[in-house]
Amino acid sequence: MFQIRIHGRGGQGVVTAAEVLSVAAFLENREAQAFPSFGSERMGAPVMAFCRIDDKPIRLREPISEPDAIMVQDATLLTNPALLAGLTSNGFVLINTEKSVSDLQLPSLPHGLPADHVMTVGAGEIARRRIGKPLANLAMLGGLLAITGILRPESLQKAILEKFSGKLGLANAAGAQEVYGAVKAIREGALLVSK
Repeated sequence: MFQIRIHGRGGQGVVTAAEVLSVAAFLENREAQAFPSFGSERMGAPVMAFCRIDDKPIRLREPISEPDAIMVQDATLLTNPALLAGLTSNGFVLINTEKSVSDLQLPSLPHGLPADHVMTVGAGEIARRRIGKPLANLAMLGGLLAITGILRPESLQKAILEKFSGKLGLANAAGAQEVYGAVKAIREGALLVSK
């Protein structure tokens, strides 16, 4: 089972991101589960959503405390020392920011976590260019697939277009594909440097 925890703020589409990711998994004939966790239910408040993907039925129903991947849609949340808590020792972290990982004050990461498993991408700016506002939730999913390899980008494209029709769907799908390409290129460059 692959477990993903998505962090953002109310109004940033955290729940939608988890739902679209689960639809992409269903399109690959995999089992998936997506659900939110709200604190105070107001715009701008910290929000989490969870997604589990597996090849067999998923029986768990509780929030994900030991994620294989963490996606952070709002870098201001990095001030929370528990944000990356529970990340598995071979997990992945993707953060929406134009800053580099070394420029961030990241909460503690698991010892021995591979350097190419923690990445940043300016998905908000890509979303602003594509859809007219910095709503990076669906664009970030492209980066998540590039860093983890958990699903095919074509499945994500189809899931986005099922959720959003017309120009908005096409723009979001293009943003996700652009972030996928950017993260894949950065990751491949990091792997070459580490060899």
